Amino acid sequence: MKTKKTFVGGQAVIEGVMMRGPEYIATAVREPSGGIVVEKDRLESITGRYPILKKPMLRGVVALVESLVYGLKALSFSAQAAGEEGEELSNKEIAMTMVLALGLAIVLFVVIPTFAAKFIHSAITDPGLLNLLEGILRLAIFFAYIGGISMLKDIQRVFQYHGAEHKTIHAYEAGVPLTIENIKGYSRLHPRCGTNFLLIVMVVSIVMFAFLGWPDLWLRILSRIILLPVVAGIAYEIIRFAGRSEHKAVACAIAPGLWLQQLTTREPSDDQIEVAIQALKAVTPAESNDTDN
Repeated sequence: MKTKKTFVGGQAVIEGVMMRGPEYIATAVREPSGGIVVEKDRLESITGRYPILKKPMLRGVVALVESLVYGLKALSFSAQAAGEEGEELSNKEIAMTMVLALGLAIVLFVVIPTFAAKFIHSAITDPGLLNLLEGILRLAIFFAYIGGISMLKDIQRVFQYHGAEHKTIHAYEAGVPLTIENIKGYSRLHPRCGTNFLLIVMVVSIVMFAFLGWPDLWLRILSRIILLPVVAGIAYEIIRFAGRSEHKAVACAIAPGLWLQQLTTREPSDDQIEVAIQALKAVTPAESNDTDN
């Protein structure tokens, strides 16, 4: 009888991989000396204290915020372990970084496309069509951003670790021993990837904002910011369902996100897969970490 696997997610960091299980979170990083250092912490979610936050829609917003917090901590640790300048970020610095990142995202993906759409208002007056064109512009900015950063050499290496993360999780979910040779045969694309989530957020926002009419510019921007948690909650439920379903219709629906992962992942080296294995082993039950051939 096949043992039910622990749910695991992950993230690529500088010269390493962060893995998150239901009880622990671990970041494995390749040090300049060639060794692998692993930082492991117990996972303490706010949903443990407030069970209502586990309800659909609410859990998506909580998961997004917690992923940002843990992701920044993992990035900070990886930068230090990989020999980058600086020290690990404090909680205050992490909060400030999150606010700054969120502000930049709002400017890039909300303010700019919403402001730019007003220039076609004189030619098109239908609110639904205007909102649709604004959404298409938002998607174009998103694709341009992904395409642009994917050409950076340092980011390409992070994307290799992203591929190692996906391949390792695939092998774990398949129940095979976590060896480099086994893992290399799996796809570097995964339906629960954050890339999929971001693309679904874009699509959901197009549909939702289409019903908001075409008020003054400040009202359009404010309404989109206020509805971001709702959009994130819906997108989370969609990707959660997609990650557990094998229906062909679901596979077709998430296919664009998988195609986009061709940009956000790269084929990893054996050394990078080894790092991903160490991160995964740290957050999963011991009986699931068989590395024998």
